[in-house]
Amino acid sequence: MSGLKAITGHVLTPQGFVRGQLEIDAGRITQISGQAVTEAEVRAGELPIVLPGFIDIHVHGGGGRDTMEGGDAAPLIARQHARHGTTSMLATTMTAPLDEIRAALAALGPLCRQRDPQGARVLGVHLEGPYINPGKLGAQPDFAKDASLDEVRALDALAPIKLITLAPEIEGLLALIPKLREAGFRVQIGHTAGTYEDGVAALQQGAGGFTHLFNAMSGLHHREPGMVGAALAHARYAEIIPDLLHVHPGAIRVAMRAIPCMFCVTDSTAAAGMPDGEYKLGRHTVTKCMGGVRLPDGTLAGSTLTMDQALRNLVQKLGLEIADASRRVSTHAADYMGLDDRGRLAAGAWADLVVMDRELQLQRVVVEGEEIDLANA
Repeated sequence: MSGLKAITGHVLTPQGFVRGQLEIDAGRITQISGQAVTEAEVRAGELPIVLPGFIDIHVHGGGGRDTMEGGDAAPLIARQHARHGTTSMLATTMTAPLDEIRAALAALGPLCRQRDPQGARVLGVHLEGPYINPGKLGAQPDFAKDASLDEVRALDALAPIKLITLAPEIEGLLALIPKLREAGFRVQIGHTAGTYEDGVAALQQGAGGFTHLFNAMSGLHHREPGMVGAALAHARYAEIIPDLLHVHPGAIRVAMRAIPCMFCVTDSTAAAGMPDGEYKLGRHTVTKCMGGVRLPDGTLAGSTLTMDQALRNLVQKLGLEIADASRRVSTHAADYMGLDDRGRLAAGAWADLVVMDRELQLQRVVVEGEEIDLANA
């Protein structure tokens, strides 16, 4: 579809909402003009609500396809999530034998360099394992292994690795964190049985956040605060899955009070956007039913969540202001990933945006100034 020149409505800027117009040229925002309005006025008004496009750094699949399939799966996944307002994403791998990870990354490389015109921008790869604790696999297949900087660099040559989840208590991984950071890789803590002390040490060594907070990590106890305790006490950033199945709303509220820039991810699987049934998640077969995705033993195995529903859950179920919820599905993740030209509507930023009605249902999605065709969703 052709590039847009302007969008009008209640536009959320870094300074707050304005009633006015956002202008676009060559895929970027050139100007936002209008009159400042309160959120109460936005909610009571009839104008569309214009928010930054959603950023999801934990996406395994969607539309019946899984990242680990390789082939044409990744472009179709990027299209599925763009239709739900995700304008930037990290394609996320599963723990698997290295040859399977290599094949998935080889398929992802071209898409990271050239965006599908109807898909979200795939910024790179989130390597979720194989450098995790085999005792905290969650829904990951049992192929956890040791890590080396040379191995990560070789994988990065196939597709740009932007984020690595690892378990710092595994021998050698804590010492590897600063080496990974020096080489330009962002590290976060997950699939871990580590102690509070392990978490604090990992943060001190350069880990930046936590993978799907509360899930697949040692929990909080008042005498053994665990990895959750380390996150709540010390983290600035952490992922959370707000599908209201993975984490109780009360625990989400705890995390929001404790972690200043907690942000949302979907951890979505091939089952996202699909009817109930069986789907692939790496080597696993998972079943979608009653709104969730599970392994045969009942373990939650990713989600069916989309980022537009994440926003609605934050506002309609947890009672957040729209502006706060928007930051948690967009701006905080952009800041975490070091992206100062995404996740916000401001002059010079990419024209990545969503247009929503008063019920926060999607009306339009724009990626780098190009409108996504929602009619064929």
